[in-house]
Amino acid sequence: MNDTPHQPVLYKEIIHALQPRRGGRYVDGTLGAGGHARGILEACAPDGQLLGLDVDPQALETARKTLAPYEGRFHLAQASYTTLSAQLQRLDWDEVDGILLDLGASSMQFDTPERGFSFQHDAPLDMRFDPRAPRTAADIVNGYSERELADLLYEYGEERDARKIARAIVRARPLHTTRQLVAVIEAVSPRRGERLHPATRTFQALRIAVNDELSAVKAALPQAVAGLRSGGRLAVISFHSLEDRIIKEFLREQSRDLINPPYERIYKEERQATLKEINRKPITPSEEEIRNNPRARSAKLRIAEKL
Repeated sequence: MNDTPHQPVLYKEIIHALQPRRGGRYVDGTLGAGGHARGILEACAPDGQLLGLDVDPQALETARKTLAPYEGRFHLAQASYTTLSAQLQRLDWDEVDGILLDLGASSMQFDTPERGFSFQHDAPLDMRFDPRAPRTAADIVNGYSERELADLLYEYGEERDARKIARAIVRARPLHTTRQLVAVIEAVSPRRGERLHPATRTFQALRIAVNDELSAVKAALPQAVAGLRSGGRLAVISFHSLEDRIIKEFLREQSRDLINPPYERIYKEERQATLKEINRKPITPSEEEIRNNPRARSAKLRIAEKL
């Protein structure tokens, strides 16, 4: 979700993908600072409506200021996109014309040191999108076994030094701050001339685990498809391969007919395709956008249309 109020990631591409029209209804399931939402409301003027969801109260406060000129045309809720169906029902919206999911942490979260998302600032090991959530990064770092930590770092961070880092963490516990954790990682996993800081993958893995991000995506995608009208568009921005793989496989599966040959009962039920993929290959930021916002470099946008 690496956006700011001034330069949301893939802004022009999102507006082009969703094709907002006057009178339409749209959902930004990961509101952030409200940059994408503002563009959608501008494009569906004068009477288009938008539902904005975010679990982060800081994001909602910022977005409400960003969207102030469109008062009366937007509805905001501190809620996860995993509750999308319930949120639409709350508004009596049977169908919507477009849904955006801009996944991951926002620049606002990375740039608020006390949230603990960034290894460049010293802060408590928190990393929760929703401050009401019960589990922090410190709970995982200090509570998981060495094997559980290693598996987590390897699976969610694709960290090749997972076992070495997990062993070092367990020996150094308790760890309470980002700087303490970074020092442990740097001691056993030097940079080796790579562009990525050695703590990058560990922090990614912890953030994904704290916020249960992959399960959330899996839960939200079917709800998004169910909530779209025929011809409505779903646009999803991901920032790492684990998310992108889930999205790609879901869109491919939903864009295929599932038909049983009469002589070979392979599937339990037949199903017609529900989506059409608009772009088989993900859309990525331009070189100019990456220069202006280096955090956008790993963004991938996939778009599908409801049949």
